[in-house]
Amino acid sequence: PHLEEWVDAGRKPGVFSFEQAVEAIFAGDAAGLAALLQQYPDLKWERSRRRHHGTLLHYIAANGVEYYRDDYPKNALELFRILAEAGFDVNAIAEMYGDFPTTLGLVATSIHPAKAGVQLALMEALLAAGALIDHPGAAGNGHSALVGCLANGRPEAADYLCLHGAQLDLEGAAGVGRLDVVLSFFDADGRLGSSATRGQLQRGFNWACEYGHVDVAAYLLDKGADLLELVNGMNGLHYALMGGHLSTIRLLVERGAPLEVRNQYGGTALGMALWAVQNRNAVGTWPEAEADNVAIIDLLVRAGAVIEPGVLEWVEGQEGMGAELRVRIGEVLRG
Repeated sequence: PHLEEWVDAGRKPGVFSFEQAVEAIFAGDAAGLAALLQQYPDLKWERSRRRHHGTLLHYIAANGVEYYRDDYPKNALELFRILAEAGFDVNAIAEMYGDFPTTLGLVATSIHPAKAGVQLALMEALLAAGALIDHPGAAGNGHSALVGCLANGRPEAADYLCLHGAQLDLEGAAGVGRLDVVLSFFDADGRLGSSATRGQLQRGFNWACEYGHVDVAAYLLDKGADLLELVNGMNGLHYALMGGHLSTIRLLVERGAPLEVRNQYGGTALGMALWAVQNRNAVGTWPEAEADNVAIIDLLVRAGAVIEPGVLEWVEGQEGMGAELRVRIGEVLRG
């Protein structure tokens, strides 16, 4: 029945021209997109027949409609301007990620425009065109655009939204390192106020760990953040190791963060650190260009992290690490 419904929908007027426009966006074909919009001006009202029901504008985000992968168009800003001039609603919602996200929220949380170097320019253009920065659920999964950035490894985009007036709850303030705002959620006796929740405190602590806001992480530890509590399957040290900010990792180890507790993927602290060597990217470590992986692993080993059987052999077989890095990490693991 679902296939029959899909076939019937595909016969409706506008579907073929919509998919042509989608292909033009994928290909970065600005002239082709402009010609289609001129020929079919009602495309600004059309929505995808796919389950996300996005408009053509949502395809600019490449988030929830991820057919770009590494071929995200470098001229995405030009494509956006063509769509904006055609009258597309910049605050239109789609139906992915269990919520109703907007183009701004999807762009801000997407890895593809970030890696292409056009994410902030797109966000600026969206805001200039009237996109609402605090649209409820803008990033999907019940997240505001800013908190969605934190949950998806986009610290630079979160910082951009903060600087452009996004509202900050305790979680968001901690995640962007605004200790001054974090302090405002506690009363004169240092107790959590009524405008914040324990969940926001813990999630904010984990984002502060991931993004290297060591002063915020230290403060929230003093206010009851739990080194053991998992958020999305990982604790504060796991997040810090993913972010790769050495000073924050050192703080957590000194405060007694457990080294052998496993995350949802089965990784201990050392396992997480080794995974991050190959999987961490500069988008997530911003504003630092890269992490000092050898120093991080050395810190964990000196703190007593267990080196499980086969780990050294695994490292030696990871050609993607590069020969010099493999040797240096191997030396640390051998002691």
